[in-house]
Amino acid sequence: MKPSALREMTRDELIQKLSEIREAQFNLTFQHATGQLDNTAQLPKNRKDMARILTILSEMDGKA
Repeated sequence: MKPSALREMTRDELIQKLSEIREAQFNLTFQHATGQLDNTAQLPKNRKDMARILTILSEMDGKA
């Protein structure tokens, strides 16, 4: 996701999105370990999305 799109979301929406991405990351990691994952590029993409969301959440905490 683009950071500009994430910055438009509310704190609750960001937390929900982070939860969804973490669950997807777990499933992708499990598939990768069992050799069933076809698109391995999704793993780093999810990690970067999680980092973006966590960064924006920490920025929100600093401004409050």
